[in-house]
Amino acid sequence: MTSRIRSVAALRAFTASVVLMAAVSCGGDDSSPTAPSTDSAPYSQTDIRVGTGAEATAGRNVTVNYTLWLYSASAAENKGRRIEGGTFPFVLGTGRAIAGFDRGVTGMRVGGLRRLVVPPDLAYGAQGQGSVPPNATLVFDIELTSVQ
Repeated sequence: MTSRIRSVAALRAFTASVVLMAAVSCGGDDSSPTAPSTDSAPYSQTDIRVGTGAEATAGRNVTVNYTLWLYSASAAENKGRRIEGGTFPFVLGTGRAIAGFDRGVTGMRVGGLRRLVVPPDLAYGAQGQGSVPPNATLVFDIELTSVQ
């Protein structure tokens, strides 16, 4: 039984990755990407555009433009819902951002665009926060605009 559960979990993770890659390949418009197939998708990051500027490393001041999408496997048609977006300046690696966001920005170069799938354990966990419900998987589209 345990191996069957692992197989189902691996299949869901694979399906979520394939769906996410298909959404990324559809272009860079502001429409909702296709949702992962589970509320608890594994962490992933996909470069949509690789930047050529300065690299984001721990301890540096960075600024990103971001869009945050919330997913629910139980929602009709399993579509993402835009929660928020904007500009976010912070010092990378200091805990000012959730762990999955810090992890995803690290190594980007200015001008880069990256999509992150952040599971609850690297986001807001069981408590949630604001408009993010408990145990939510988040998807961020982030563009690194500056590193200092």
